[in-house]
Amino acid sequence: MNTVADSQSSALASTGMVSLVVPVYNEVESLHILVGEIREVMTQLQRPFEVIFVDDGSRDGSWSAIQKLAAEQPEIRAIRFRRNFGKAAALQAGFRMVRGEVALTLDADLQDDPHEIPRFLELLNEGYDVISGWKKVRHDPWHKVFPSRVFNGMISTLTGVKLHDHNCGMKCYRAEVLKEVRLYGELHRFIPVLAAAKGYRVGEMVINHRARKYGHSKYGVRRFIKGFLDLLTVSFITSFGRRPQHMLGSLGLGSFALGLLGMTYLAITWVIRWFQPDAAIEPLHNRPLLSYSLTALLFGAQLFLFGLIAEMLVVTQSKDEDSFSIAETLDSLPSRPVAHDARL
Repeated sequence: MNTVADSQSSALASTGMVSLVVPVYNEVESLHILVGEIREVMTQLQRPFEVIFVDDGSRDGSWSAIQKLAAEQPEIRAIRFRRNFGKAAALQAGFRMVRGEVALTLDADLQDDPHEIPRFLELLNEGYDVISGWKKVRHDPWHKVFPSRVFNGMISTLTGVKLHDHNCGMKCYRAEVLKEVRLYGELHRFIPVLAAAKGYRVGEMVINHRARKYGHSKYGVRRFIKGFLDLLTVSFITSFGRRPQHMLGSLGLGSFALGLLGMTYLAITWVIRWFQPDAAIEPLHNRPLLSYSLTALLFGAQLFLFGLIAEMLVVTQSKDEDSFSIAETLDSLPSRPVAHDARL
């Protein structure tokens, strides 16, 4: 039975549609080259495909170039945001349009090589749900490479998902993964972490990283500051996202216990002073321990109450609103049925 199931899964993986999601922000020079390379690769694979461009508020004519490409090639679909909402929002919007059994993301600046697509698909057939690219040899300046490696090490250590390049834009997913991972802020680099937290199997593959030919990098120093804050968010979400009281309540009880211990000690010294007026004990109002203990008691009680409120929000939370606004959509590809097999 397992052999039959595996053969059916392999057959479906070799013929199912591949959806390529490409965020675009001021990349007008590279779009036609990228589409040509994708078409060349997918034609060789003899697999149906779609290219989903998400224009994240470009101001250089990228949308006009996408419109022209979509008019000529029915496989191209596109979304245009009213302004720049960030890469995470662009990917989330693109994921909603995915019709294929497999989704693959890559950047529009040509640094991600479309000729790596067949290798991603082959590795996905080995039982993985998410494949993350690893730009082992990077053609970027040192002031981008070194902080990136430090940051990747921090992510792997804090989350337990051991990848060399969490921020690589070229990743491959089974379609069901995208239905369970919600992105916001700058969480796009943590998709493998969020997927692993839900039990999906995550793998990694060394890819060819090409030097930039057009445009310039969209990332600066603020990227690393935001990335660190998002890392703390992801660490909390993956560990306590459905049980915030376990962390907040534990901290609150610890703080409350310290405050209670301090107040108990002060109460004992007060009793000693009451029965032994001549004892060498400093008056309570002159002792900083009283202030510290009261602060710890109040802080612990607040943390515990915050944990209860957070638990109530988790239970009663409503559907989140989108953080982006779509101005226009191009969708020339006819709808096709999507298989729902557990394995591709």
